[in-house]
Amino acid sequence: MLMIAGVVILLLVLVLPGLWVRHVLTRHSSVRDDFPGTGGDMARHLIHKLELEQVVVEATEQGDHYDPQQHAVRLTADKLDGKSLTAVVVAAHEVGHALQHQRGERMFSWRQGLAVLASWMQRLAPVALLLSPLLLAIQPGLSRWTLLIAVLAMSINTLVHLVTLPVELDASFNKALPLLQQGQYLDDADMLHARTILRAAALTYVAGSLMSLLNIWRWLRYLRR
Repeated sequence: MLMIAGVVILLLVLVLPGLWVRHVLTRHSSVRDDFPGTGGDMARHLIHKLELEQVVVEATEQGDHYDPQQHAVRLTADKLDGKSLTAVVVAAHEVGHALQHQRGERMFSWRQGLAVLASWMQRLAPVALLLSPLLLAIQPGLSRWTLLIAVLAMSINTLVHLVTLPVELDASFNKALPLLQQGQYLDDADMLHARTILRAAALTYVAGSLMSLLNIWRWLRYLRR
């Protein structure tokens, strides 16, 4: 019974943040005729204000993000062309990442380096998992090493999640919110909602970190057998 309760609680911890994020973003995605511009306009304005000369604003279908290789703030169509509080706040958040990049902030650089390493390790993990049962019949000890390599590869991905959270919080609460407040782009009520939007978005990274840690724990238990 306790195990079932634990599984239910774990599922709620992993699933509820994503549901709440979607609820919050949708709630503040309605068109605001009182806004002078779109999320894309806000991003371009902040880029000009901060003198981020190399940074461009582009459309994407892969989710809102900042690409440090191409120096590009990329927004989905609803943010790029949308006149909503969600669009404006998300745009400011992504410009916050561009500002981290320009300043050469340590955590941002670590996250980028780890993300590249994780990308390569993720390619290695499936190969190691595929080889493990094949090697089990030949050399059990070697099979265990391949499993260890796979777990190490997944651990790098977990580390990326853990480093990403403070980077995202900094882009939101130390970059985006001060920019929005100092520029007086939003009234007091909208600033409160902006905090809610950014807080909700941060929870997705918390859930991602928990999921990665759970996956690592599961494999470590298997290796201890």
